[in-house]
Amino acid sequence: MKANRLHYDVFRQLMSELEKAKITQDKFLSTVRKRGVVLPDASGAVFSGADSLIFLETAIDLTGDPCLAIRLGQKIGIESYGTFGFALMTCANQRESIALLERYGKIVFEPAWQSYEQDGGLILRVNFNTGTPEQQQLATELCISALTSVGTSLNRGHTGGAEIQLTYPEPPHLAYYQSAFPVPIKFNADHNQLWLPSALLDTPVRTANPSEHVVFHQQCEEMLRSLDSVQNTTTAVRRLLIQSAGQFLNISEVADRLHVSERTLRRRLSAESTTFTVVFEEIRNLLAREYLSETSLTVAEIAYLLNYAETVNFRRAFVRWNGQTPNEFRKQPSS
Repeated sequence: MKANRLHYDVFRQLMSELEKAKITQDKFLSTVRKRGVVLPDASGAVFSGADSLIFLETAIDLTGDPCLAIRLGQKIGIESYGTFGFALMTCANQRESIALLERYGKIVFEPAWQSYEQDGGLILRVNFNTGTPEQQQLATELCISALTSVGTSLNRGHTGGAEIQLTYPEPPHLAYYQSAFPVPIKFNADHNQLWLPSALLDTPVRTANPSEHVVFHQQCEEMLRSLDSVQNTTTAVRRLLIQSAGQFLNISEVADRLHVSERTLRRRLSAESTTFTVVFEEIRNLLAREYLSETSLTVAEIAYLLNYAETVNFRRAFVRWNGQTPNEFRKQPSS
């Protein structure tokens, strides 16, 4: 998977922890290379994939600090998750944020989580199938630490009824577990997982924002769509327009962002059988339908968010796109 900000931020935070322990980056990377990790130079080092297990294990061996993985997870802020993090912040509640995690988590990290509905709540299970049992334990510590840190932040600190369940026995650093995690911990469990009761899942996220959530949700969808595909001009234009929702970029500004001339941009879009106007209208319609379906915003408010000076112009455009008015669309039963 291509490295992203989260990978680099975790790596930088790991380097900070090593520096505190008087371990130089050169010594760390040299030891990592001896253990089979191929790193052309320090700038190419990122914390992702199977090599991250060796990174963790090496760092703990060098520092002698068995709590390092937990502390590392706690120190990664939600801003490191980029657009995905902003989407989480604008969710209505924890239940919605977990649905987002399952669909879009692969944008920023290798998929590891699965959720299971149970009477009275939900189980969020972490699965690591590579590496030694010791490495898998370190990865689990990092993953659960990061997730509980983000969840606590989103939930205004509420953790009532939640429980961490881990397959391994109580570790020697149990006291650190108990101080680091704000919920009860059960060891020797059948799976590595979090138990979240319905009351906690339905707790409002403190930064919930329905209108911004629509935009961030669509940005995640665009990134997911292009994750394993070759980047093309239309995809790049779509992403830039969604990112600028509310103050849409014009064609000249989009061309500048893509480091091409406006003429070149038009030519490339034409080669992909489309135009800037077509893509722009597509994005406006996409967001309009999302606002109508997912928020209680008025038609006038939606028109304003889509940069229409007059609500009547938005209504006409929506009818042209969809063959019905915004109010008729909103009254349709959800699919």
